Amino acid sequence: MKLKEFFHYTYVFPVLTVLYYFSGLVANGVVYEIIAGVLLTSSVLSAVHHAEVVAHKVGEPFGTIILALCITIIEVALIISLMVAGGDQAITLARDTVFAAVMLILNGILGICILVGGVKYYEQFFARTSATTYLVSIVSILVLTLVLPNFTSSVNGPFYNESQLTFVSIACLVIYGVFLMVQTVRHRNYFIMPDEKEVEHYLPSLIKTLVSFGFLIVCLAIVVLMAKGLSPVIEDMVQSLGAPKSLVGVIIAAVVLLPEGLAAIRAARSNQIQSSLNLALGSALASIGLTIPAVSVVCILYDIPLVLGLDKKDIILLSLSVFIVMLSLSRGKTNILYGTVLLVNLAAYIFTVIVP
Repeated sequence: MKLKEFFHYTYVFPVLTVLYYFSGLVANGVVYEIIAGVLLTSSVLSAVHHAEVVAHKVGEPFGTIILALCITIIEVALIISLMVAGGDQAITLARDTVFAAVMLILNGILGICILVGGVKYYEQFFARTSATTYLVSIVSILVLTLVLPNFTSSVNGPFYNESQLTFVSIACLVIYGVFLMVQTVRHRNYFIMPDEKEVEHYLPSLIKTLVSFGFLIVCLAIVVLMAKGLSPVIEDMVQSLGAPKSLVGVIIAAVVLLPEGLAAIRAARSNQIQSSLNLALGSALASIGLTIPAVSVVCILYDIPLVLGLDKKDIILLSLSVFIVMLSLSRGKTNILYGTVLLVNLAAYIFTVIVP
């Protein structure tokens, strides 16, 4: 590696974040908190960059697994940090974050990609088999994790008991694992459009890969620490707006999904809507398929109560979003109307979070 490469933001910001956190300046005022928020976001972006470097070196299917695991680690770490800091008042945080991630992806990222592509190219084409494969997996996991807890009778309320939580976690892992095998081995052609040119990635050297792996570990650790330090600030900000605590979940999901969102939008602008779908729907599936089992294990081990079932309003919004996405992706081509409707759904979701 050349020395100048270490001046790239993905190397500089993690170091600055570590120094800033251990300086003790995080909670010294509004200005310091804003700086901490910027550094936190930069560290998340840096973590994903270094994960991509490692993924390019090891190739598929291991690259996809590494990227999904890194995003899940960040999301789980943020959720657990805030749940532990918030105590019993944060028992819905995992549910709110996963639900927010799914709503932001299905309506926000997907909606912007379809709208941007539609404005520039009028229509964009993708493989319907890929959309079907994603949505079958996503819908099943969504119902098992976020809807079914409201209708079980072993425990009163939107909870699973320990055995039910274990079963659902295993079910999520089975579905995600088989999907991963389908995507990367058995039916890889489902997720590639013949007329889309595959981007040839630069194969990093062994030294660069090892350096990125080291920085990846640093980024993941400092994101957890910084998020824990900023958790009172985030909660105070939400309370000052007079909004419910579920808005905290939306903020966490937005930070975690920022890198994938930007990558998906760039792909749509380059007329590679299939890549946008792979990034967006793949992130949605990993978010629920891996986060729920990971959070469940921690909650079982440390006896932390975990609310999973959505209320009636959120179930309606989730059903509407899934239904619209299914209709939008049923024909194998997109236009600006589909993107507009999805973004209106997103606006309705965020508005009803702030004004329930």
